[in-house]
Amino acid sequence: MDWLLISLIAIAVVLTGISKGGFSGAFGILAVPLISLTTSPMHAAAIMLPILCLMDLFTVQKFWKKWDTAQLKKCIPPAIIGVIIGGLTANWFSEDWLKTLVGLIAIGFSINSWPTEKRKRTLNPLGFIAANAWCTLGGFTSFIAHAGGAPMSVYLLRAKLDKTRYVATAAVIFATINYVKLIPYTLLGEFNTHTVLLSLSFAPLAYLGVQLGAWLHYKLSSDVFFKCIFVFLFLTGLKLTYDGLSAIL
Repeated sequence: MDWLLISLIAIAVVLTGISKGGFSGAFGILAVPLISLTTSPMHAAAIMLPILCLMDLFTVQKFWKKWDTAQLKKCIPPAIIGVIIGGLTANWFSEDWLKTLVGLIAIGFSINSWPTEKRKRTLNPLGFIAANAWCTLGGFTSFIAHAGGAPMSVYLLRAKLDKTRYVATAAVIFATINYVKLIPYTLLGEFNTHTVLLSLSFAPLAYLGVQLGAWLHYKLSSDVFFKCIFVFLFLTGLKLTYDGLSAIL
């Protein structure tokens, strides 16, 4: 048994659980790079996907019926379309360029939209076309580069949701995206019995991580919560940009 791999998966699962349970997955992007220290990025993503699906169920249950139904109706259809496009065109795009692009978008948005009192009053919801474009990009980048959180945050952070409704809404959206992703991942041969069983063996840690994240969520004020989200979005952007440019250059 590879104890280094097991340890890295355990750390990734706890961090991702905290992220999903309290911060809408804001720093869950650390999971795949962390596990990739001992295995390929694609194998790391395949290991994480089943446990992400479980975490999504835990998070949705924790925030049951606290989501914004109107936002779900707006976000989920284009996000699914984005996953389908990603599955059909997986070999057409450079993952590294896509990571760089999404990273730069995340950095630019987080700096430009930092939640000052004046900014809170002027950060208006996106129009129909822009909303659909960001949600589609969220589904697409979730499949291609496991980076759907950044584009989806660009949309949700402008939707005028309180912190609990924000997390609950994001949880349902990403639960849908991740369960839809199981289909193309299976068709592309990324899953086998060993991978799935390895992933699901971390279910108790996933549950504990989500519970801890939810506890932290309710302990933070709304102002601190959204500032944390913007900071995590900025750091996510830096990570994606660094990974993308490192591979390109």
